[in-house]
Amino acid sequence: MLLLDGKIIRETKAVELRSAVRELGFTPTLAIVQTGSSGRSREYIAAKQKFAEEIGAAVELVGFGNDVSTDEVLYEIQRLNADPSINGIIVQLPVSRDIDRRVVLEAVDPSKDVDGLTAHSLRSLLENDPQGFVPATAKGILLLLDYYHVVIEGKQVAIVGRSLLVGKTAALAFLNRNATVTVCHRFTNDLPQATKQADILVVAVGKSNLVGREHVSPGQVVVDVGINVSDGEKLAEEIPAPRVVGDVDFAAVKDIVAAISPVPGGVGPMTVLALFENLLEAARRQIGTL
Repeated sequence: MLLLDGKIIRETKAVELRSAVRELGFTPTLAIVQTGSSGRSREYIAAKQKFAEEIGAAVELVGFGNDVSTDEVLYEIQRLNADPSINGIIVQLPVSRDIDRRVVLEAVDPSKDVDGLTAHSLRSLLENDPQGFVPATAKGILLLLDYYHVVIEGKQVAIVGRSLLVGKTAALAFLNRNATVTVCHRFTNDLPQATKQADILVVAVGKSNLVGREHVSPGQVVVDVGINVSDGEKLAEEIPAPRVVGDVDFAAVKDIVAAISPVPGGVGPMTVLALFENLLEAARRQIGTL
């Protein structure tokens, strides 16, 4: 069984990105707009800040409390759109409860939409137009498979999950790479039958251990996008130790499939890598070198 280790790829590609940043002649800057104080969001932002520092990029964090209004967020996004020193902008999801998510995402200048979530970028993905930015998680999945020389063209791909952030965008990304794609969800009849027929199985639902032995077959490549917090082994005084697990029961399927991505350490690092590859691409376009 081959482990699709995203951390190894991130470390390898970081060297290339450091060199690319030096060639730019200036520090590419990513603005992160955060609303609220979600602990998970803080972890994601910290990972991006750490990687930016590693490659010589910069992150400007624009944080708001839970009581911020949509208009206040829009005002700040417009400021960032107009600032030539900001090369990429992302709205950290999830947004606060009272924020109109669609409106604030759409306010990002498409030339700085390095998360690939504006209508312009999504239409570019739909049309296979390279002028848009491929959403970071979908791009990260492809980068992961490409690094390990997993053939995509002509293969059967099953995606479990149909969210805009992962399922739908990943389906389009695979279609653009000439795969045949099946999208599965909770209304799919006989889910194991649908997933077992795939050469590549991508699971992105957000439900721990949803996919087990009955869903996989020998020779498959499995990409687990799920991130779930589960109680692990007991600490001193019987305090449960939380641990992060995926949507796939790793222990149950690892001896069946040909390759699988771990959680954590699989798609997560690739999403960060893809985001900063998009940032470098945006910076080059903005100075006219791409």
